[in-house]
Amino acid sequence: MDYVDLPMVWAFLLAIAVFMYVLLDGFDLGVGILFPFAESDGDRDIMMNSVAPVWDGNETWLILGGGGLFAAFPKAYAALMPAVYMPIGFMLIALIFRGVAFEFRFKASGSGRRIWDQAFHWGSVVATFAQGLVLGALVQGINLEQGRFAGGMFDWLTPFAFVTGCALVWGYTLLGACWLVIKTEGRLQAWARRAGLVAVAVTLLMMAVVSFWVPALDAAAADRWGLRYPEIDWSTLLPLTPVPVLVGLVAWQLVRSLRNESTYSPYLWTVALFMLGYVGLLIGIFPYLVPYDLSIHEAAAAPNSQGLLLVGALVMLPVILAYTAYVYWIFRGKVTADAGYH
Repeated sequence: MDYVDLPMVWAFLLAIAVFMYVLLDGFDLGVGILFPFAESDGDRDIMMNSVAPVWDGNETWLILGGGGLFAAFPKAYAALMPAVYMPIGFMLIALIFRGVAFEFRFKASGSGRRIWDQAFHWGSVVATFAQGLVLGALVQGINLEQGRFAGGMFDWLTPFAFVTGCALVWGYTLLGACWLVIKTEGRLQAWARRAGLVAVAVTLLMMAVVSFWVPALDAAAADRWGLRYPEIDWSTLLPLTPVPVLVGLVAWQLVRSLRNESTYSPYLWTVALFMLGYVGLLIGIFPYLVPYDLSIHEAAAAPNSQGLLLVGALVMLPVILAYTAYVYWIFRGKVTADAGYH
């Protein structure tokens, strides 16, 4: 495979895996974030039933992304993980509590059920916020010396990481609300539309704050956007202006779809919004895998290892996509309170 740029192929596959995780597990985490604010216990039953058949399969993409990083880019894995062990630990503990809540909530009653309601909600909030902290730590840059993490235990705990954590919580809330628009009807669907309108407004505000903050974090990110404050390189910035323009257009269509009672359009426009934000993020950190010291090619495993792994990935990816599509097809349609875990 000498004629194939294996590190770039693997970077593309990892980017796809991360994006698929955000879209799929993002909406069921978003449902958990919205969970205690529903108007009745029956509505909460429907909300949980809407994600019960798919939530564990959605997390396949998280495993694929983490495993792919470890196997295809071991230097990046070794440099990145010590910097974010703590937020990743928070995320895993929260996901455990959240997963147990699926199994126990419908068996409990009274105060027991309220405990599992809170476990589902706070597990979703903490897992999402922890993912945002990891994202913020990555984007702001990891302190490396000779390819090894040289920072402190709490380097991830910064104002920028806190803001990205909050931004991701609101972004997943938007995904969860739009998912409920698809899966529910009547009063609960109307409530989800209202929640979606609030979430899209806050999400756009948070995206704007993060977008203006990123170029101020590092000279490499500033050069990528042509925004080394107070100077602006218009020759670099102008070709990238379609990204924020498209964000505005997509946000306008998203708000319209939430107001005109469309069923699938809100989720699809939210996917487009996340995709544009993701593209903007990748523009800011490319070609680094661990910003802003370790590039994609520098972090790559040996070509023969990446080539062998790629063969396995090309076999497994269609299988994962096929069973994911099959599960979503089987459990298509509206959800009722008497369907799901019992």
